Amino acid sequence: MAAEMADILASVASPWSFSLFVFGLSVLITTLLVPLVRGVGLRLGLTDRPDDIRKQHKTPVVRIGGIAMVLGFSLALAVIWACGGFGVLPRNQEVLIWTAIGGSLAFFCIGLVDDLFSLPPLPRLFVQLLVATMAWETGVRISAVDLYPGGQVLHFSTGFSLLVTMLWLVGITNAINWIDGLDGLAAGVGGIAAVGLTVVTFYVNDQVALAPTLLAAALAGTCLGFLRYNLNPAQIFMGDGGSYFLGFALASISIIGPAKEFAGVSLLLPLVILFLPLADMSAVVMGRLRSGRSPFYPDRRHLHHRLLRAGFSHRHTVFLIYAVAQWLVCLALVVTNVGNRFLWLSLATALLIWLLLRSGRERVTVNGADDPPSQGEQGGGTAQEAHPQTSLPQEESQAVPAATNRPSTQQPPQTESVKIVSSHRNGAHGP
Repeated sequence: MAAEMADILASVASPWSFSLFVFGLSVLITTLLVPLVRGVGLRLGLTDRPDDIRKQHKTPVVRIGGIAMVLGFSLALAVIWACGGFGVLPRNQEVLIWTAIGGSLAFFCIGLVDDLFSLPPLPRLFVQLLVATMAWETGVRISAVDLYPGGQVLHFSTGFSLLVTMLWLVGITNAINWIDGLDGLAAGVGGIAAVGLTVVTFYVNDQVALAPTLLAAALAGTCLGFLRYNLNPAQIFMGDGGSYFLGFALASISIIGPAKEFAGVSLLLPLVILFLPLADMSAVVMGRLRSGRSPFYPDRRHLHHRLLRAGFSHRHTVFLIYAVAQWLVCLALVVTNVGNRFLWLSLATALLIWLLLRSGRERVTVNGADDPPSQGEQGGGTAQEAHPQTSLPQEESQAVPAATNRPSTQQPPQTESVKIVSSHRNGAHGP
């Protein structure tokens, strides 16, 4: 059977055909595996329970969906490898591919252990840096950089190369984990970024069927398959295991794919594609430091928290962030000189403007009403913060009366109060 499949694929072999095949296969496998993983999680009691005021969901929700993501990604790549999709890789590139896959699995294990046993933040960070160092040792490294076309390549010393690579790998991984605060947010943003990496890797490498393109396509399909069950109201959460896996996979693919040669605009492309989660994490860390608090301190400074406080609904907040992420991907396509690039950017801009206008109208119409009840938030926590507190931070306790649209001296009914706290607790597991 495998030989027949290999013959079929060989007859239509092209970079795009293999990429589309592994994308569709990962969507199918992940979609089939998620209900199975959810059933196992329910039987074993591996759920995120609504026993904290920061939680939104009312019933326990399985938070080990990352297992289905890892299996969908790995099995799809195994099939494409057995069918000859990777071709004959040079020895150094083969090592990089296995390092990217192995590192993603290692980060998944870190997150899964945290999901099950709630590890402290500093030990988690130490193990992440250790895995990133091992990836650097095997060749997944940033040793030179050129941020603008035609510029002179800047080569790094060994020590600085290690530092930059660790910051890149661990930073992007935790940036994805930190935006995992609303149903479908991390899976959607990660999937959009993976699609962008698939396209730019393909074009930057002169349309050669390189393995990084297939890795990015498989990751995009995995996110889409998981998103089927993770959109609001979510039936399952990816957990820290899933968000760590997704983040490291994106970070490593961006190094061994479009950024590997560091020629022209190669490093600029992954920076543009992953700008949204990186900017969100940077702004949150700087805000906490300015407040005299630890970067690990859990609060509601993230972009999705701010949009919710501004009156946007749960789903519109998620879709609006999707629109910004896909606009950045289309901007990267313009830089890469992809065919019809300005058409894609125009469509992305039109979609973003339409969502902004519609979201504004909805805020006026419903006056800040909640979404249909969500099953819960994403189940991941943060790799870099203490565990959620049971009391509301000062800025949040002050925000609740304003959201009720009642005078501060009037006590709102208990049912309304519960509803308001719930809507303001989307993504409360995040940092």
